Amino acid sequence: MDELQDVQLTEIKPLLNDKNAARNFQDFDCQLSHPDLVEGLVLINVDPCAKGWIDWAASKFSGWTTNIVDIVLAHHFGHEELQANLDLIQTYRLHIAQDINQDNLQLFLTSYNSRRDLEIERPVIGVNENTAKTLKCPALLVVGDNSPAVEAVVECNSRLDPTKTTLLKMADCGGLPQVVQPGKLTEAFKYFVQGMGYMPAASMTRLMRSRTHSSSSVGSGESIRSRSHASNHGEGSAGTPDGIDLQDAPQTMEVSC
Repeated sequence: MDELQDVQLTEIKPLLNDKNAARNFQDFDCQLSHPDLVEGLVLINVDPCAKGWIDWAASKFSGWTTNIVDIVLAHHFGHEELQANLDLIQTYRLHIAQDINQDNLQLFLTSYNSRRDLEIERPVIGVNENTAKTLKCPALLVVGDNSPAVEAVVECNSRLDPTKTTLLKMADCGGLPQVVQPGKLTEAFKYFVQGMGYMPAASMTRLMRSRTHSSSSVGSGESIRSRSHASNHGEGSAGTPDGIDLQDAPQTMEVSC
């Protein structure tokens, strides 16, 4: 894994990654080793920890009793998704079995299961903010709420700088949010890039336009009621017997999404 990262070093541009877990691991490690080359990371199902002895033994045992296609599918998809989303599972099963060299896939899987721990830690102000080994760039951690990688991503989030890290846990989504809910992930990616100072002129989504319009409408209504209240209050104080004191009515903001 380390050698592969060094080989790819010459190809790295300002990086925002949304690839698989192994590539996420490489880019994570690259940012730790060469922070000047990476401006931001979007990490899907990232796991910065090495496999424990129990996990290592379980993977060894499953390698003897389960074919490699099922192992890869179990890595990407949770049990519920394997049972419910049969069309997607069948598509990836055929892709893994027919389009990928099985010997190379086995070697790659062995390398990934033997990965080392990145040994990152959350910086604490006044204690180790200058010495802690952690990401120096903004990071967006993405995981589906039904993904097998939920615990690993939450653990990763707990080790990173909270001022530079955002955890996006996507509802009704499994191990491949970029496939199941590409629209929502694209929006999150756009906002993340905008937060880094890029794409300032990007158009707002329907949700953001609705919120802005609703807020403006409520604000305008408050101004009109405020002026009416002041006018009627003035008339009442001048001795007009029919002067009406308007009270602010409850307000409702409707947001479509």
